[in-house]
Amino acid sequence: MRIGFRARLFLAIFGVATVTLVLGAVLIAAALGRQTYQRIEASLVAEARLLADLLPERASAMPPVELEKEAKRLGAHLPARVTLIDVSGHVISDSALNFGELESVANHNDRPEIIEARRTGVGTARRRSQTVQTDLLYAAARTSHPTASIVRLALPLTEIDQQMHAITRATLAALLMAMAGAAGLAWAGAALLGRRVRAIATAAGRYAAGDLSQPVRDYARDEIGTVSRVLDESVRALAERAAELHEDRARMDAILTGMAEGVLAVDSQGMVQVANRSVQAMLGIGAAAAGRHYLEAVRHPGVADQLASALAGREPAALEMVPAHSPGRRVVARAAPVNAASGRGVVLVLHDITDLRRADQMRRDFVANVSHELRTPLTAIRGYVEALSDEAQDEAERRRFLAVIERHASRMERIVRDLLRLAALEARQETVEHARVDLDALFRSVAADLVTGLESKAQHIGICVDPPVATVTTDASRLQDALRNLVENAVTYSPPGSTITLAASAEADRAILTVADEGPGIPEDDLTRIFERFYRVDKARSRESGGTGLGLSIVKHLVELLGGRVWAANRPGGGAVFSISLPVTPAPLAPPAPDADRASGPAAS
Repeated sequence: MRIGFRARLFLAIFGVATVTLVLGAVLIAAALGRQTYQRIEASLVAEARLLADLLPERASAMPPVELEKEAKRLGAHLPARVTLIDVSGHVISDSALNFGELESVANHNDRPEIIEARRTGVGTARRRSQTVQTDLLYAAARTSHPTASIVRLALPLTEIDQQMHAITRATLAALLMAMAGAAGLAWAGAALLGRRVRAIATAAGRYAAGDLSQPVRDYARDEIGTVSRVLDESVRALAERAAELHEDRARMDAILTGMAEGVLAVDSQGMVQVANRSVQAMLGIGAAAAGRHYLEAVRHPGVADQLASALAGREPAALEMVPAHSPGRRVVARAAPVNAASGRGVVLVLHDITDLRRADQMRRDFVANVSHELRTPLTAIRGYVEALSDEAQDEAERRRFLAVIERHASRMERIVRDLLRLAALEARQETVEHARVDLDALFRSVAADLVTGLESKAQHIGICVDPPVATVTTDASRLQDALRNLVENAVTYSPPGSTITLAASAEADRAILTVADEGPGIPEDDLTRIFERFYRVDKARSRESGGTGLGLSIVKHLVELLGGRVWAANRPGGGAVFSISLPVTPAPLAPPAPDADRASGPAAS
């Protein structure tokens, strides 16, 4: 049997009304029950306080037997049991017990209502009485009677339960009446809504057929089915258009999200419509910029002026700027007006040219450094060659001139050799041959290579290798070259008699190799640049020692070729420490970074 729309609507309305009424009835019954219990408890407490105030006046000098009678007399006028308790906790009078039965009653000082009454003046409790074997509500009050110190009233919970049952019966009766009324209202509402739905179905059918005349109102099928069939074509058309719009929007979002350029679209009112991730990063605005005015979202005055000019119909010139939140970044902003049917808007495109500017600066610095490094020995060689041309020198002086020429020629050869190796490393032209390498033996081999320099300055090499990284899988030759450069650098800058420490420790699945010296350390401003080509902390001292300024850059590329990273830091006690992080097992090589020379430290490498 098919249930019609009106019947389903009636069942839904009646079901909701029934659930609501039942929940309301339960809550009301619970609230009334709670209020009734609180009222009874408050009344019992008030009666206990009243008896506590009257007892000293009525029975201040009564003997115990008279007190027992007084308790029975008070209990006869109250619906509750009356108990008088002395300071020691003994019951001296009880309206439910005879005088002779009081001796068998246990001490009441451990009763919760007695404890609370002695502490605060009034105490209540709800529990089962061990004396009369009945669930009771207790209310105790402290009194100033010379014999009795506590007056306690006990009301059987059966009386409270009777009142609760009465409330429940009344609530159920009201619930049944309300449900009957809800059923009538639900039926009337369902009939009314059913007629409205049929009218909507009729109008929908007329509009779908293109007929504006009054249609026949004889429908044999369910109303919802009729509406679904009639509106199917309209819904299908709308769905197709919505799908096309959704695809277009998704395609545009994907394009904007994947673009390296920042795109910001503003409507004719200056409200931001589109702000992709790149523009958010470049301008330092959040994802909530869409829907706000561009003056609120864009804090850069130059960009704001460009948007204002474009909104006015002008073509503003490109702007190269440095974002305030990222001083090391350079961005070119171009804004162009867009005319649409809804009005004029603006599209702002931001291009990040940081890498271009950095590469250009690196190129200029490299050319300047190479020219300077080669010009110095060439000038010296040329000068001494001219001096040799003069036949006035004796043989000893000529030998000294030739030695100087040879030294500068060797320096030029080292510079060219280091440049060629650096270029090969950057192009990934050097191959890596992985093998198991004993780090302790490798450290000792590096120390043996530099023993001459170490002995000339009375320096010592300390070696410490943790057992977990006693051996690693890497290219021993490349790693030895990197360590030799670092140790040679430490020998140069450490004072005579100092110790250079070579250590290896484990960190997760990587081995950390460190070269620590006791030299002057590295200025904080230079820590991020010491791995650049030709960069020197102490330029005069570096040239005196014969350094080319390419050693640390070669170290960095060698370590990256081995799948690791290198960084420098200052020791707390003085001196510098260079750290190399290598995988314990080899990993696939990654392509070189476009700006590898500037990367240094754990975060950049």
